[in-house]
Amino acid sequence: MEGLIISGCTTSTGTHRRPPLHSLEPSRLTGFNRVFAAVYTCAILALIYHRSFKLIHSATLPSFSISLSMLISDLLLAFMWAATQPYRLRPIHRKEFPDNLGEIVKESDFPALDVFICTADPYKEPPMGVANTALSVMAYDYPTEKISVYVSDDGGSQLTLFAFMEAAKFASHWLPFCRKNNVVERSPEAYFASSSPWSSEAEKIKTMYDSMKFRVENAVERGKVGDEYITGEEERKAFLKWTDGSTRQNHPTVIQVLLENSKDKDITGHLMPNLIYVSREKCKTSPHHFKAGALNVMLRLSAAMTNAPIILTLDCDMYSNDPYTPLRVLCYILDPQDRSKLGYIQFPQHFKEINKTDTYACEFKSLFQINPVGFDGLAGPNHVGTGCFFLRRVFFGGPSKLLSPEISELGPYHVVNKPIRSQPIMELSNKVASCNYENQTKWGSEMGFRYGSLVEDYYTGYRLQCEGWKSIFCNPKRAAFLGDAPITLIDLLNQQKRWAIGLLEVVFSKFSPLTFGIRSMGLLMGLAYAHIGMWAFWSIPITIYAFLPQLALLNGITIFPTVSESWFLLYVFLFIGAYGQDFLDFIFYDGTLQRWWNDQRIWMIRGVTCYLFGFSEFFLKSFGISTLGFNVTSKVVDDEQSKRYEQGVFEFGVPSPMFVPLTAAAIINLVSFVWGILLVFRGSKLEELFLQMFIAGFVVVNSWPIYKAIVLRTDKGRMPASTAIISTFLARGLVFAGSLALGG
Repeated sequence: MEGLIISGCTTSTGTHRRPPLHSLEPSRLTGFNRVFAAVYTCAILALIYHRSFKLIHSATLPSFSISLSMLISDLLLAFMWAATQPYRLRPIHRKEFPDNLGEIVKESDFPALDVFICTADPYKEPPMGVANTALSVMAYDYPTEKISVYVSDDGGSQLTLFAFMEAAKFASHWLPFCRKNNVVERSPEAYFASSSPWSSEAEKIKTMYDSMKFRVENAVERGKVGDEYITGEEERKAFLKWTDGSTRQNHPTVIQVLLENSKDKDITGHLMPNLIYVSREKCKTSPHHFKAGALNVMLRLSAAMTNAPIILTLDCDMYSNDPYTPLRVLCYILDPQDRSKLGYIQFPQHFKEINKTDTYACEFKSLFQINPVGFDGLAGPNHVGTGCFFLRRVFFGGPSKLLSPEISELGPYHVVNKPIRSQPIMELSNKVASCNYENQTKWGSEMGFRYGSLVEDYYTGYRLQCEGWKSIFCNPKRAAFLGDAPITLIDLLNQQKRWAIGLLEVVFSKFSPLTFGIRSMGLLMGLAYAHIGMWAFWSIPITIYAFLPQLALLNGITIFPTVSESWFLLYVFLFIGAYGQDFLDFIFYDGTLQRWWNDQRIWMIRGVTCYLFGFSEFFLKSFGISTLGFNVTSKVVDDEQSKRYEQGVFEFGVPSPMFVPLTAAAIINLVSFVWGILLVFRGSKLEELFLQMFIAGFVVVNSWPIYKAIVLRTDKGRMPASTAIISTFLARGLVFAGSLALGG
């Protein structure tokens, strides 16, 4: 195949040919992308010239204001488009050959693997889901004595500890069952939900699982672990580590070794992986640093206990969907050509149970599947928070500058030679998990996961690549991990608002991708990171285009070229070109027309909701006017909401300030579109109003779920009456203000 590059083999004549471990191939879209970029750049420059000319020759204050607003909007759109081009200049696709590992390295020589799983709230993140995630990686097709699973419970809940006590017992049956029957879906919940025919052995395992699930969910429902569920003195002592005054934000360190691979065996006599429950100490006077703080505690604690050279980070709901995933990772780690600067291997996020049309665009195809391919052709993809295999050394400085931690036992090359339950190990583990341990250290600034942003994944990956580390995007046909996605609009928007704020924290820091990033990684990588970091800036052009042309139309003001003008073709090309290329990318990466339509609709919705509110909240906080909190996205599913989601019906349901500008925009666009039709019937020329009517009509078509939620629906997911009323008054106010400002 032309352009194919094979890694991991010797090509010199007469030498031993080592079997390939992986390959890469340039994308077939590369040539088209480069030609289109050149043409589209010329069109953008022509647009900026036209807008600037209109601004300079504005005769009145209203026309000047309109021209200035549209110029700002188009400049931002132009920049955001330019920032996407690094993804399209050299996209590559990789393939791994894990079957060839056996010819290169013995299984006994496989490097050890530490897995970090984070959870924070047993009511929003059900412990059974977290337990399934842990069981799925404990059952990897990898030497079990080389696997250690660390579960960080930032909620400090006895309920989560109880769930993992139960999971440890169940694992002694589940792991040999998976091994014996070559099970692919190694999350018990996913396996038993499948349509696979079951044997009597599987029925027996399912009965055990259902019994465990009942006990755990019963404890969660009651809010405590009943005495009847505590089966031994060791378990009873574990629960005594919490004091009467313990809360989520104020509790002592709790470290419980549930399985130890040097002594615990399954029912067939095979060694079990290590399983360690961790709840770091928290006190009211110390910063918690949210997820990044929990990850750094696990990074230090795992160094004290096992210090595996490879670390996998997983969200609590992102279970393993392929037991051979670590072998794919070894195809890169064991390749000497990639080894020196390789920092991490990132897998994409995939989500189970997304409905057929992906109503809320939770697949995030551009973020998780398309853009990383382009990143991979440069210096490697950004870190997306889960499904990432790190080399431990990456957290201790750049490839040519290794930093020494304050305790030598925490270094990436320290060899642990004591049992994890031994007194010295437990003493060190408790010490590094204390809430004040990081004071006056480099943790969070130069070592470990980085502090300073709500989106610690983006920020950490960005800083690591600025230090010189490279990354690899691994996207096998079978998804390596599957997780849960929001099934209500408000959950999606709250999640996206938090992301937008966290990204702005990076963009406006001294480590901004536009300054520090470009200096450290070069122009292309800096722009690519800036494109993600500046998501909230989409709110400016989207909001302007959602309101200004429509208000101008209502006041009889034309702000675009007429159909007969040559400039009209420029606007048509820019619109079709941008949407057409986005559609082509989406379809090329196995998307569908309906999913693409929903994806672009949600992009517009985010622009006038979470991006707008995130932008505002960030700057208000910068002036000390508001504060932020870390909100955990709920993983609990309501049956009625789930049913509406499967039917592709938008879920509004709860009053939210973010729904107000969204609904107001839908109302104003509908009114302006109808008004434009009336003007045409009254004798106005359609060619003068066409572009403004087209924009309004395009928004109206996209807003059908909003109109339906306001007028036609009676279920609990309809638009709240209070939101509809407030939005109507806001729309009327904007029309009135527009009439005064534009002189209509």
